[in-house]
Amino acid sequence: MATTPDWSGLTDAGDGTAGRVPHDPDGTVDRDRVGGVGGPGGADHGPDGPSPDRRRPGGARGRGQRPGGRDGSGAARETDPESAARAIVLRQLTGAAKSRKQLEDKLRAREIPEPAARSVLDRFEELQLVDDAAFAQAWVRSRSQSKGLARGALRRELRDKGIDPELADAALEQLGADDEAHAARLLAERRLRSVAPGTDRDRAVRRVVGMLARKGYPPGLAFRAASEAWEARMGDA
Repeated sequence: MATTPDWSGLTDAGDGTAGRVPHDPDGTVDRDRVGGVGGPGGADHGPDGPSPDRRRPGGARGRGQRPGGRDGSGAARETDPESAARAIVLRQLTGAAKSRKQLEDKLRAREIPEPAARSVLDRFEELQLVDDAAFAQAWVRSRSQSKGLARGALRRELRDKGIDPELADAALEQLGADDEAHAARLLAERRLRSVAPGTDRDRAVRRVVGMLARKGYPPGLAFRAASEAWEARMGDA
């Protein structure tokens, strides 16, 4: 299996999300690498800040222009649509990893023409700054560990983010049946810690099963984990 980049720090920004823009050790964006898609110093900035041609004398903005380079219509104010697209994608990837579909949706919302958006995203994929396979791998690791999600819920999330089913299947292979059963048992035990003695068993077990189902665990596995966790904590009560 090919080695994938380290996409640590993946978050669910609505995203979240793989393909962070490379950074130097001091935490700044690696300008040498992103220069291939955004020009020297990135799409909007030179080495000492915004390029002169993107500033008005005295820092004043044009009448009717909002901060962030957008006018009242919401469209990106750029002469060249591809330059606008590169700037948007770089900002998105600097904030959090994203799938290609997430970036396509963002560019569409900013009224970038589809041919320009496709060209820019193709270039980012060539540079492996947008990589749905790596994104899916990192998403599964992060969400299974931080949220205790099972394969069913993770598959739905990957589908919502536009990940190809084959890439999703490959990423979900990280989670075996034993791993899923162990995670379900831990979640059930954690949920039952707050249950007081004398609580009705069937009611408590149903609540645990419902919680596990929302996290994507199959009904049979959820019921078994909830029942075993109840017996371990309450015995025959």
